[in-house]
Amino acid sequence: MRVLGVDPGTSVTGYGVIETGNGASGLGRLVECGVIRLAGRSPLPQRLRALHEYITELITRHHPGILALENAFYHKNVHTTLVKTVVGAGGAPKAQVGRVVARLLRLKDAPKPADAADGVAVALTHILRS
Repeated sequence: MRVLGVDPGTSVTGYGVIETGNGASGLGRLVECGVIRLAGRSPLPQRLRALHEYITELITRHHPGILALENAFYHKNVHTTLVKTVVGAGGAPKAQVGRVVARLLRLKDAPKPADAADGVAVALTHILRS
């Protein structure tokens, strides 16, 4: 099964796709991650439409069974959620989140840029809490 994790923002949205099962080692295999950059000066409805189109394309391409979405409306962030889930404390800097993501997925390096690592962390948090 594939999990699409999304850490939304109105200018940069991070995402990550993790495949679990089917011989994936550890918590899963990173399939793809990246960022969606939105034109910061364009009206919000245009940015939301572009975000919708990009996420729809990711879903069409990867066929995730689950979409894990960081809650954008309470100003909580994936750093606190992932670190509490994995190491038991909040307030982690982006670099620490990247290192934890890399360790859990047995990657040589943290996903880049940091916002992409945040999207992967959202997917991992879902997997760890399931």
